[in-house]
Amino acid sequence: MKKILIIEDEKPLYEVIKKMLDRNGFDAIAVRSMDMAMDVLRSGQKIDLIWLDHLILGPQTGLDFVGAIKRDAVFSKIPVFVVSNSASQDQEKKYIRLGVKRYYVKSNHTLAEIIADIKSFLKVRPATQL
Repeated sequence: MKKILIIEDEKPLYEVIKKMLDRNGFDAIAVRSMDMAMDVLRSGQKIDLIWLDHLILGPQTGLDFVGAIKRDAVFSKIPVFVVSNSASQDQEKKYIRLGVKRYYVKSNHTLAEIIADIKSFLKVRPATQL
């Protein structure tokens, strides 16, 4: 089972994302801050993909998080999908330069579309419930 780390500051939203990913055969872990995400990564769990919002709890943003993991040889290869309504076009370009695999504007995509893309990216069998 592929494991996805969700980093989203809005608890009701991350609960819905987690539930949808779980229903689609993923093992999802949801956290709200960069520190919590780094704790998960350092715990030794194999994370197959990171779902990241630009705004997260604390003083850091998703850009800070991506910058930190891309500088770390252990975590730099984990694919990152940014899903956000709050990043500017300039910030979106910075994410792309840092090497995120996908950038979605939340309001332009459904959860089902993003999950289908994750399945395709991770080469997971087509699923049951989107």
